[in-house]
Amino acid sequence: MKETAVEWLEQQLYKAGWEKLNHEEKMNICCTAKDMEREQIVEAFGDGAMDTLKLGKEYYNYLYKKQ
Repeated sequence: MKETAVEWLEQQLYKAGWEKLNHEEKMNICCTAKDMEREQIVEAFGDGAMDTLKLGKEYYNYLYKKQ
């Protein structure tokens, strides 16, 4: 079974001891979790999309459009 980004993040925080990590280590963990979440959204949309004209990446960008 594939691990979700939230499950992975929870394990990393527990394993490393959040308060013991420096800023760079915390940022790396958070960035990795965000990347995992983005990939999961893209894959989930691609697997269940009814509209074949949209790609998972387009859907993600639509939902989380950077301003």
